[in-house]
Amino acid sequence: MVSSVSIEEQGQIRNKTAKPLLWVAMAGMTMIFGSLTSAYIVRQADSDWLAFELPSVYYVSTVIIILSSITLFLADYAAKKDNQKGMKLGLLLTLVLSLAFVSSQFDAWGQMMDQGLHFSGSGISSSFLYVLTLVHLLHVFGGNITLFVTTINAYRGKYSSTNKLGIELASWYWHYLTAIWMFLLLFLLYIQ
Repeated sequence: MVSSVSIEEQGQIRNKTAKPLLWVAMAGMTMIFGSLTSAYIVRQADSDWLAFELPSVYYVSTVIIILSSITLFLADYAAKKDNQKGMKLGLLLTLVLSLAFVSSQFDAWGQMMDQGLHFSGSGISSSFLYVLTLVHLLHVFGGNITLFVTTINAYRGKYSSTNKLGIELASWYWHYLTAIWMFLLLFLLYIQ
C-alpha cells in the first residue's frame, strides 16, 4: 500500500513531535537523577557513610562541559544566521569537547581508585558517586552520538536557518546534560 503522506507532511509531523518527545525524555531523566540524589541523601544518614573529597578533575570536567555548551550555542546561532562555516566549526568543537568530558570522567574514576575508593568494597558513599557519574556518562554517550550525527549532517549541508531541527534538538539535550552535571557537582559539594 502506498503512503498518502507526502515527504513535506512527514517533515511537518517530525517537527511537531520531536521536541515534545525530547522534553518527555528529559523529564524521565530528571526523575532518574532525582531518585538517585534522594537515595544518596537518605543513605547518607547511615553510620557507615564515608565522607571523602571529590576528585579534582571534576572541576576540569565542569569547565569542559560549560565550554561545550557555549560552542554549541554559537553553532546554533551561526545556523540561525546561515553561517555554515561558523555552524560547522561550533559543532566540531562541541563534539571534541564532549569527548574530552568523557575522558575527564574516566580520569576522575582513576583518581577515586588511587584514593582507595572503588565501586564496591570501599563503602556505599563511593558506590553512589560511581553510580551518579556513570548514569550521567551514559546519557553523555547518547549526546556524543547525537553530536556526531548532527556534525556529519552539518558537513553534508543539511542545516540552514529554515531547517535546523537537528541542531536545536542536539542543543537542548546537550544543554540539559550540562545543567544536570552542574546540579550533580553542586549537590555533591554541598551535601557531603
